[in-house]
Parts: sequence; C-alpha cells; structure tokens
Amino acid sequence: MALQSDLNIAVLPGDGIGIEVMDACLAVLDRLCGKLGPRCRWNRLPGGAIAYRDTGTALSDTALQECERADAILFGAMGMPDIRYPDGTEIAPQLDIRQHLELYAGVRPIRAIPGLAGPLRDPRAETIDFVILREQTEGLYWSRGRGTMPDADTAVDTMRITRRGSERIFDYAFGLAQRRRAQGRPGRVTCVDKAGVLRSFAFSHGIFGERARHFPGVAADTANIDAMALNLVRQPWVYDVIVTENMFGDILTDEASVLAGSMGMLPSASLGEECEDHTYRPGLYEPIHGSAPDIAGRGIANPIGAILSAALLLRYSFKLEPEALSIEDAVARTITAGCRTTDLGGKLTTQGITEEIIRRI
Repeated sequence: MALQSDLNIAVLPGDGIGIEVMDACLAVLDRLCGKLGPRCRWNRLPGGAIAYRDTGTALSDTALQECERADAILFGAMGMPDIRYPDGTEIAPQLDIRQHLELYAGVRPIRAIPGLAGPLRDPRAETIDFVILREQTEGLYWSRGRGTMPDADTAVDTMRITRRGSERIFDYAFGLAQRRRAQGRPGRVTCVDKAGVLRSFAFSHGIFGERARHFPGVAADTANIDAMALNLVRQPWVYDVIVTENMFGDILTDEASVLAGSMGMLPSASLGEECEDHTYRPGLYEPIHGSAPDIAGRGIANPIGAILSAALLLRYSFKLEPEALSIEDAVARTITAGCRTTDLGGKLTTQGITEEIIRRI
C-alpha cells in the first residue's frame, strides 16, 4: 500500500474504558499519520451494551456494513455486566463481527517488556515471547446463539470443529512459526486440545498431525489444555506459537496476560483470509480486556493494549512494518523509563502515559 493512501478505519469504541483507550489509540495513530503522510480517516460507529440498552440493537446492520467496507477495524471494549440479552448472555458484538467476516485467526502476542516485572521470579521470564493463536469461528463458541434447552432443567451447547476450520488455523500457525524462525525465534507450533476426552478434539488433533507433515522445517508438538494451563505459569519461555480452540484460546490468553504485567498490556488481531498483496482486510484489532466498568470514567485505564493493537493494524492490514515497530518501540521505551499506569504499580493517567508514548514516536 502506498503511504499516500488514506487509511480507512472503522472505529468502535464501545462501552466503559473502551472509549478511553480508543481515544488514546487514535491519538497515537494521529501522531504517526502526521509523520507518514497518509490521512487517517476514522469512521466512528455505535455499538455495545449501552447501544443495546438504548436502541435494542447491539450492532446495527449499517455499522456492520461499514465494517465490511473498511480497510481495518479498531475495537475498544463492549459489554456491561448488568446489561444482557434475554437468554442471559453478555453483549459481545466483537464475536458477531468475527463470525460475519470469518476472522478465523485470533493472533495474540505475549511478550515481556524489559523493566516491567511480572509475577514470575525466574530470570528466564524476561525472555517470554510467544503467540497464542486462537481459532475464532467455531469450537465451543460456535454454539453462541445456537444453544438449546430441551427441557426446563437442561441446557445444551454444541462444539463444532470442521476440517476446513482446522486446516486453515493450523496452516496459519505453521506459517507464523516459519516467519518467527526467520526472526530468530524457535519456529515451533504447540497444538492445545483435549483429544483424549472429546471426539471433536481427537478429530482436529489428527488434522494437526496431517498439516505438520506439510511443514517439515517447523517443529510440532501437542499438549492437553490442563497441562498447558500449568506450563504457562511454570515455563512460559519455552513456547513459540500456541494454537488452540476458541474457548481454550480465550482462557489461555487471559492467563498469559499476567505474564506481560497486566491484562491492559495485551493487543490482538483478528484476521481472515490473506489478500493478494499479503495484507488482511478488514482485520479487527482490539485489546484483550473488557469494558471494566469499575474504573470507567476515572482516567486510569491502561491504553497500551489498544495502542499495541494499532501497531498490529499497521503491520497486518497496511504492511507498514517500520511504523508498527515504531509504536512497539515507543511503548517499550516508555515502560523501561519507569512510566506506569496504576495497574502496573504507577501513578500515570490514561492521558499521561499516552503522551509519554507519543513523545517517543
């Protein structure tokens, strides 16, 4: 993509701190676009729990169509604990967008930042650098909105795993491992499932072995979900690319966020099929945290997960790798300089740490 092109980005701030971290994210992108030359065009769209409460619609057809037309989507956070659908489930339009646009690959990098102490005392924790790759169109979450109650005392949700869904997420995992190996990482894929218990996992487990044979230069192994939950605490530095089912990926990412210092630190990219120019449009980029209504409006939310999600947007949807690295480097240097929000043990506000990051771009 030529740097003179407009960057057409759909923006869904959502609820709670989603609005605050989105403002921080856009301020960083504005600064970067001012250096680059391309014009950042934000298309702010309504959606979320408050929108559902006020209008009866969590994400309108119009907003969804705007997401389809965008080059990329920036997402804040949606959902409020006291606002739910009639069946008792939470408002989560990001899941609807992933399904509608078939954004099957949830890319969630976990990386230690020098100077930011995590919970692990082992010095090897400073070398943590792996990616959790989450399949996002099927698995147990496929049953969202499809669950049944055959009688008043029984509720049933069905996990769905297909060959197509498994092959494309595994191929993405092996391709990612190849790219990481070229950058000096181990180049290893670990598939996480529960194949010894459920037929659906046994099925995908077999497909993983099949696809591994197409990538002979990439090491491959498997792990049960319970063992992985343990090993992410015991020895997270040994992993490179972890690929897993939808719900398992959701849980493991939240666990791994603590290794990076805070859930507020982690970005994510939701990607579909790769375009001919090796970009992903319209990818969806968001911090992994929720709307955190307990701290919303206080100006203390950590915006780094949202800001790093903007870096992923530049990398995957616009192939602007140097610019993505400039954001990541500015964040790392800000943290290394001792700048911290309250969740990291510091005193900086959302605006304060955003200004520190912008100053270092």
